Amino acid sequence: MFNWDDYNKEEKAEQKQAPKAPPKQPEAKAEAPKPAVEPQQAVEPQATSEEYIEPEALDNVAKAQASLENLDVAPGLEELEMGAARIEVDDKKMINCRADLNQLVPFKYDWAWQKYLDGCSNHWMPQEINMTKDVATWKDPNGLTDDERKIVMRSLGYFSTADSLVANNLVLAIYRLITNPECRQYILRQAFEEAIHTHAYQYCVESLGMDEAEVFNMYREVPSIAKKAAWSIKHTQGISNPAFTTGTPESDQELLRNLIGFYCVTEGIFFYCGFTQILSMGRRNKMTGVAEQFQYILRDESMHLNFGVDIINQIKMENPHLWTEEFQQEVIQMILEGTQLEIEYARDTMPRGVLGMNANMMEEYLQFICNRRLAQLGLPAQFKNVSNPFPWMSEIMDLKKEKNFFETRVIEYQTGGALSWD
Repeated sequence: MFNWDDYNKEEKAEQKQAPKAPPKQPEAKAEAPKPAVEPQQAVEPQATSEEYIEPEALDNVAKAQASLENLDVAPGLEELEMGAARIEVDDKKMINCRADLNQLVPFKYDWAWQKYLDGCSNHWMPQEINMTKDVATWKDPNGLTDDERKIVMRSLGYFSTADSLVANNLVLAIYRLITNPECRQYILRQAFEEAIHTHAYQYCVESLGMDEAEVFNMYREVPSIAKKAAWSIKHTQGISNPAFTTGTPESDQELLRNLIGFYCVTEGIFFYCGFTQILSMGRRNKMTGVAEQFQYILRDESMHLNFGVDIINQIKMENPHLWTEEFQQEVIQMILEGTQLEIEYARDTMPRGVLGMNANMMEEYLQFICNRRLAQLGLPAQFKNVSNPFPWMSEIMDLKKEKNFFETRVIEYQTGGALSWD
């Protein structure tokens, strides 16, 4: 370590040795006093050097004070408005609201705040889940069939990037355009949960020793996955432009398209085949660590879906002119497209029967979910005489009681403890 005392000792030692310089170099006598005296004289004023302030620093302080004196305290609609009336509940709106967005209360949408609280109480982290048995099963050549391994790889390949796409949409577009603070509060929680989900998929990939490049690039290299990712990206390009704003019927409908595309299709349809397949493995005591991760994720996603549906219906209620017959037909078409893409994914991942299911059963299941999504938006069912071919799924993701999902099983989920696959 550098020590100033050592420096001074060395300096004094040099001064004592200076007279011993060889006589055949007379110029040394003239040079010796120059470095020996001046450094000591320069060190002495250090006791008061901290009190001295450079003129340039004083000038900077004066500039900062002058800038604050000229501060405009009401620069814009979403900024501070000094002296304005206090916010009333009726001042709040889901979109195009000019009320102060920095004031969380009073609440207008109590359901949004409750979802935020529920999400916080259901916090979990991927490392809490033991992956030891999964690693042994995955490394065992006879642990899984080839079809089962394909399902695990495809599921992690799609979900590892799908939740990142959703998070980008939330952070870069939806949060900015939803003009209600309690809803924004939940959106922040959802964005954090999407990060946890991406972390969980990475944790599974790393634990199982998979080829990370292969898994994380499936959304660009495997057609059935790439199509779903491309569809999702297509429905966020418009509002992800920083210059995009709402306030006209056309732009407000563009926001609705995005919300429906991401909440009702990406999270409400595209996730369901993969979740069903992995959870079926868990029921058979295979890859239980991965399945447990997926069960926690599914519970978060169920809340995301319900929150999105509530936002969409609230926007419809506050802006009925947006929900035209033409726009309703467009929404029906979007949900049907999403259903068809997920059916194609099911056929790609299950060319043969596996885990007590096959592609035809999954097709009926997805048509059942499609009808469910349409009903949640007040639209007519498009598939007749379809039912849920996997009744065991009601224990894990209760499609008939999605509104009460957390009331039925939240207690055992509070601390991220181990789940039972009985």
